[in-house]
Amino acid sequence: MTAAFQFQEWLNSHSQRIEIALDGLLDSAQTIPNRLHEAMRYAAQGGGKRIRPLLVYAAGSLGDAKAQALDSAAVAIECIHAYSLVHDDLPCMDDDDLRRGRPTVHKAFDEATALLVGDALQTRAFEVLANAPCDADVRLRMITALSVASGSRGMAGGQAIDLESVGKKLDLAGLKQMHAMKTGALLSCAVELGGLAAHLNTSQMAQLEKYSTALGLAFQIVDDVLDATADSQTLGKTAGKDAAANKPTYVTLMGLDYAQKQAKELQETAIASLDGFGIKAVALKDLALLVVNRAK
Repeated sequence: MTAAFQFQEWLNSHSQRIEIALDGLLDSAQTIPNRLHEAMRYAAQGGGKRIRPLLVYAAGSLGDAKAQALDSAAVAIECIHAYSLVHDDLPCMDDDDLRRGRPTVHKAFDEATALLVGDALQTRAFEVLANAPCDADVRLRMITALSVASGSRGMAGGQAIDLESVGKKLDLAGLKQMHAMKTGALLSCAVELGGLAAHLNTSQMAQLEKYSTALGLAFQIVDDVLDATADSQTLGKTAGKDAAANKPTYVTLMGLDYAQKQAKELQETAIASLDGFGIKAVALKDLALLVVNRAK
């Protein structure tokens, strides 16, 4: 059996695992208020790459994490990610009609429901983590990590910089900071949650931080490249939105060739940072390859 085939098996099984966990930890559409819960499920279960939950599972495999604790962490971070997409698509933000190949939540339901969906998914994420079946200290550290990564010093702050930068010319340092907050923080947090659940030591967590920092920036650079080169059907969302909105990206600032080269270099940095884990880190390494080589 080849390593690539083994990873595909791992990918399939863990992709199915997060879908089962989401189904079990989200309220059913029959729970009052029905329409809100239906819309929450529409947002969170509408497909997607599930990169963040997969990173949780892959990092968790480096130690002795409990399966249910990893499921809780994976669901929590996917709820935060789903909420961010719902709000990002609203007319007051990026104003998009298409997400994951389907109408965005405010189009499938309405704007007020979409706003509440984001609010409710965010709070559900922390409820799930607060009830994760692991040591209280680990739960607290996971809640703290997700709070920082999703707040004003992380994802929400990066989104604020993104909105403020429309029509402006950021330098490379400013663009890196925006991406590190808007996209990188949550990806890094996914790896951190898995490491915390696995009870990794300080040195091991530092190695994971190097990996996730490089991977987070590579992920956003690839997003910039795909936005400039792929079509809407392939992406499952509106292509060319960043250029049309006059937003700064790696492609508009540094050019397509530079962006593609930078993504590859970051991929190599991420993979090299895992050498100390040996064979246990194969899933994390293959996920780095998947992130940079993806077509959507």
